[in-house]
Amino acid sequence: MPQALNPLDATSLLTALGAVGVFLVLFAETGLLVGFFLPGDSLLFTAGLLCTTGAGGVHLSLPGVLIAAVAGALLGAQTGYLIGRRAGGALLARTRNRHLLDGAVRAEELLARYGHGKAIVLARFIPMVRTVLNPLAGALKVPARTFTLWQVAGGLVWTVGLVFAGYALGSSIPNVDRYLLPMVGLIVAVSLVPLALEVVRSRRRARTTTEPPR
Repeated sequence: MPQALNPLDATSLLTALGAVGVFLVLFAETGLLVGFFLPGDSLLFTAGLLCTTGAGGVHLSLPGVLIAAVAGALLGAQTGYLIGRRAGGALLARTRNRHLLDGAVRAEELLARYGHGKAIVLARFIPMVRTVLNPLAGALKVPARTFTLWQVAGGLVWTVGLVFAGYALGSSIPNVDRYLLPMVGLIVAVSLVPLALEVVRSRRRARTTTEPPR
């Protein structure tokens, strides 16, 4: 009996959909606000790993995974930008999802602190923020040429870097598929570090601005 597809589990997604799953998940996570919960980081790493190990009977093609990852990430980000450009801030204004609202705050802080280029690249590596920043950039009328240039640069570094990280690990460690679950857990934990740091920094700034002068 085939195992039910679990959209939150990278291995389940790859087993059921292969490289097509990589494209669909990255497109949804970076282009559609409904994809904020999808496991982009762990999916890329696991896909790279499965190009060498074939764990669970799944063996992916490295060129196929890279093409699917890059296409999903770049087309998704551009779609999110166009949605934001046309719909303005209406989509974000209507949402009641706390995670998306927090992501919007972080995205605005990144844009204000680092400027368009650096913020767009950094957002790729921060879960939730990479979902919200693209439509937010469109809503804030970030120039299309600027957005496209930097989202392509960030998207290539993010996707290719994580896929090759998984591939390199799978190629260098014998029977690495035995440790697949803890490694994916580690990748998820590491991917949350930038978000945690942003939360701590924003709270410190808020505390500083609200403290009365001495």
